[in-house]
Amino acid sequence: MLDGPLLARWLSASFALTLLLATLRPSAAYFGLTGSEPLTILPLTLEPEAAAAKAHYKACDRLKLERKQRRMCRRDPGVAETLVEAISMSALECQYQFRFERWNCTLEGRYRASLLKRGFKETAFLYAISSAGLTHALAKACSAGRMERCTCDEAPDLENREAWQWGGCGDNLKYSSKFVKEFLGRRSSKDLRARVDFHNNLVGVKVIKAGVETTCKCHGVSGSCTVRTCWRQLAPFHEVGKHLKHKYETALKVGSTTNEATGEAGDISPPRGRAPGTGGGDPLPRTPELVHLDDSPSFCLAGRFSPGTAGRKCHREKNCESICCGRGHNTQSRAVTRPCQCQVRWCCYVECKQCTQREEVYTCKG
Repeated sequence: MLDGPLLARWLSASFALTLLLATLRPSAAYFGLTGSEPLTILPLTLEPEAAAAKAHYKACDRLKLERKQRRMCRRDPGVAETLVEAISMSALECQYQFRFERWNCTLEGRYRASLLKRGFKETAFLYAISSAGLTHALAKACSAGRMERCTCDEAPDLENREAWQWGGCGDNLKYSSKFVKEFLGRRSSKDLRARVDFHNNLVGVKVIKAGVETTCKCHGVSGSCTVRTCWRQLAPFHEVGKHLKHKYETALKVGSTTNEATGEAGDISPPRGRAPGTGGGDPLPRTPELVHLDDSPSFCLAGRFSPGTAGRKCHREKNCESICCGRGHNTQSRAVTRPCQCQVRWCCYVECKQCTQREEVYTCKG
């Protein structure tokens, strides 16, 4: 178990939590979707400085990492690029999964910073998708040869090992999981909010692990498959996002027990009717589900947590009533020209006509 001065300086915001979850510490360092800094690194492309010695140090410094994280970033030239990739991938997946929701994963700095001060379901999803993105990106970077300190997965655990030849280039989930846990670190268990955030980080990593598949190719006379070459592959990140979105929808609300004599917060208590796990001294319920502390706002009107839904595009038959929060929607008609009646001509091109049709666009009223 990792203990130290960190709790998710990258993914799990290190909050100085009171019972009211009041404010973020101004001196704390953050990174990624769960950072207090604006996402100026999205979309960030690293400068072509590969020819210069230790050029990746500059990229690590631009990511506003905590000291230990910056040290981990600098020791492998491939880490900085992978961190940027993880942020972009996680942010885009979050926006994709919530594109039809009232909260559409708005990541502008002021909205995100306010959101992260509270323990909403949305905050839980951000931690999980962020840690999942980093784990996924690192495992892929290892197998692609973009990292100096890791390579393909070299630890098969398959049955009938005499008949199975480990081959191909598996995604190195073992290395990436270890790196992420060290990168996140862990703070004192007295920090209630930090425990919740760290739990949600681990949920993201577990979803990645659950999606690992073994891919094989057969070898032998006439494809008899007397020998198979196999390797591990991670699930596409869209599948990971879909799984985490489901966990968001079924997230468990947990609370804290308070010692009335001292006024100090104690263990996190599971929802009524659910028994906590046993062993390990972990006060969180032993569950692979996302957990949260606070009820989410409606996100209907512009405020601290989102710009509201006024002007948002919706689908009349699907979600206009929900997204527009009962305020109704405007309808606009516009002409759209698209290729149509396409045919393949010999040889070898596709010939299309241009068809113009009118379509209606629905937007929420203010």
